Order: sequence, then C-alpha cells, then structure tokens
Amino acid sequence: MLAVLYAILMVLYRVGWTRQESFHMQPGYQPQTKISVIVPARNEECHIADCIRSLLVQDYPAALLEIIVVDDHSTDRTAEIIQSFSSVHYVELSKHTEGNVSSYKKLALATGIAGARGELIVTTDADCTAGTQWLKHIAALYERDMPVMIVAPVDFSCGSNTVQLFQSLDFMSMQGITTASLQLKLGNMCNGANLAFQRAAFDRVGGYKGVDHIASGDDYLLMMKLNKAYPNAISYLKSPEAIVYTPPQPDWKSFLQQRIRWASKSGKYDDKKMTAVLSFVYLFNLSFLLMLIVSLFHPGYGAYLLVMLVLKIVAELFYLYRVAGFFNKRKQLWLFPLLQPLHIVYIVIAGLLGFTGNYQWKGRSVK
Repeated sequence: MLAVLYAILMVLYRVGWTRQESFHMQPGYQPQTKISVIVPARNEECHIADCIRSLLVQDYPAALLEIIVVDDHSTDRTAEIIQSFSSVHYVELSKHTEGNVSSYKKLALATGIAGARGELIVTTDADCTAGTQWLKHIAALYERDMPVMIVAPVDFSCGSNTVQLFQSLDFMSMQGITTASLQLKLGNMCNGANLAFQRAAFDRVGGYKGVDHIASGDDYLLMMKLNKAYPNAISYLKSPEAIVYTPPQPDWKSFLQQRIRWASKSGKYDDKKMTAVLSFVYLFNLSFLLMLIVSLFHPGYGAYLLVMLVLKIVAELFYLYRVAGFFNKRKQLWLFPLLQPLHIVYIVIAGLLGFTGNYQWKGRSVK
C-alpha cells in the first residue's frame, strides 16, 4: 500500500514539474530593477574568488547592481580575498555581533540586507557560481509578475566519484520536488543559494525576527513568513540560464552533516502539507529497513521487499526523467537503481539525526 501511494506521489511530482512554465526572457530585454546580491561567507577561501568573479561578469547594468559579501568570522583567507575586489562591498560580521547568536547565517544575511539599497534582494552562497544571464533572468521574471519571492534552481557542479554522483542525483530530485510542490501547492521549499525577494516585503514581515533563534532555515523560514503575509505571491524561475552551481561535498561524512543540517529544519515546518509529505516519504523508506529485518526471519517477505523496491525505482525514474533533461543529467540516471540501497539508508539516518538538531558545519557545532 505504501509503495502504491509513493508511486502516485512520484506521478504527481512529474505532473507538477511539467506544468511549471519554462521562462523565456524577451529578446532585447533591458532590466530596470536595482538588485542587491548578498553573499554570506565563512571559511570559503577556495571558492569565494570564483563566486565574486561570476557576479562581476553578470550581464546586468552596473548602476543597478551592488554586491555585498559578509564575512562570518572566517579563520582562513576569506576576508583577505573578499577585500581584494574593490567593487565589492565588504562587511565584517564580527563588528555587528553582540551576545549569543543562534544563527550566524541569518545574522550575516540580515546585516548585509540592512545596508543594501536594492529593490530586489538576491541571495547566494560563497561557494556558488552562475552564468552571465542569471540576474537578468531573475529581474525579467520579477518585472513581469512582481512576486514577493522568486525560487530558482540550484545544481551541483562537476563530480565523478560515487559520493559526488550520489549527491548529484539526490539533489536533482530535491530540486524537481521543489518546483512540483510549488506548482501543485503541496508545500513550500527553496534553497538560499538561489533566492530572490522584495526588500520591502522582507522589511514588512520583520525579516528573520521570530525565527532567528533557529540555527538553520534562513531560506525556508523566511519563505514561510512571506507566504503567510503574501499568499500565492511566490514564483519559480524555471530556466537553465538561471541555474546556480555549487560544488558537492567531498566525502560521505561532510555530505551527511550537510543533509542533517537540512533535515534539522523539518521540525520547524509550519506547513501541514509539507510535513505530511516528508513524514510519509520517511516512513516509506524506513519500511524497507523494517521489511529487510523481517525477511531475515521470514524469507517469504523478501518477495514483497523486491516488489516494493522495483516499484520505487520505476516510479522515481518516471518522475526524474524530465527533471534530468532540464539539468542535462539523463546520462547519470543509469546509476539510480544501483544507488537505491544507499539512498534508503541515507534518508533514514539523516532524517533521524536531523530531528535531534545536532550537527557540525564550517567548524561550528550547532544544536
């Protein structure tokens, strides 16, 4: 029964992905919106220069663009590298930090936004890069529809080993679910690596006030506040030109820590639909491990386990095929069935540990 319901959910996700309009910028479009890009950075000496360079070469009027990079107490050369770019506004978060801080990233974003002059705030991460048309596509959708928030796609850059390919497929699936959930109103999801919102709307809902005590969730929790104040005013930008690229985690340990951090937000979801869907998906994956244990003592149940696994693989491939086409990753789909055991175990472990809320991230122990 769970497997059938899960297959139906995958069909719904494919429908939602397909229904989402692909955005095409009008030929000759010239933006009119002042954009402030906010980049919180902590210990990113290996990536921050590439991130800033990708922002500086954006095909966007210089008079309508400001780049604000907030150094979050880095202990490496991040601050030095940021300051080597004269056209970037450098903010040292340590000068704006008082008392105990539960979420340094929210504080970094809020500090950057406080000094921003743009009508539209765009956030990305310090290890991310984007194509030259990224900001122009965001502005074009914004000026056409005037949403209070724009959710846009994120993808992993190159990766060739097992852990990186696993992340690539898993993250691609999450991106497709983000799109489909918004389209079908099954819940709200987003990623702060590629997010835009009206500065005025941010101020009206009080920014991160009320959620600043929560360590993670700078993106999703703000999204929920905006959605509550402005129903049906969040748009998705479905365009390959709008993809932001981020490197995968280098090993299983750091990957699991990242996913635990993401999963830790689930307990803060003020969204009954999303909570129900996530709970169902978790229970479905947990059922595989429980069924495996039962089949060790009652071999006859092994056949049911195999049927469930086959149905899961077929349903997920049906959903993912078009998503993989958008992200140009159909050649990776042959790996998907082989990685299923890892995927099931990872979801169960990350979900369980994420619920405890304890994880390590960028040299900090977070609870």
